Amino acid sequence: MGADNQQERLDTKWISGFVDGEGCFHVGINKMPKMTLRWQVLPELRIVQHKKNIPVLKKIQKIFGYGTIRRNHGDRFELRVRKIENLNKIVKFFDKNPLQTTKRNDFEIFKEIISLINQKQHLTNKGLRKIAELSSKMNRKIKSKYQESSETICPTSKGMKI
Repeated sequence: MGADNQQERLDTKWISGFVDGEGCFHVGINKMPKMTLRWQVLPELRIVQHKKNIPVLKKIQKIFGYGTIRRNHGDRFELRVRKIENLNKIVKFFDKNPLQTTKRNDFEIFKEIISLINQKQHLTNKGLRKIAELSSKMNRKIKSKYQESSETICPTSKGMKI
């Protein structure tokens, strides 16, 4: 059976394998002065493909029932899932359909971060530090700007100002 025929019958195991090879669990921590702690946590699942494979992204989007397809860069497009309620569904999906590569480690960390967000820990200094620490262990193991900021280690009269 050719690749086109396999894509016609996408199932949960195929999607799990596809994300294992082509997906990325990512947690961005961005400076956001208008937020209470001045930092925003942005977890997401991304699946990037060449524009000729947009139909596959659309099929995965249809099976999930959520996510946005948009240009990533140049001739690459991505299916991106960001809403917390949908990320909770993503966690359940990959708990039922486990990843098989080292990306499973990233997923387990991602899952822990989603749990912390569900507990509103991203709205506390301690929780934000924990999320930053966990996210630095994902993917290429890069520290976030949050962790590098001198503001994270300088106490103020109101406690830690982040």
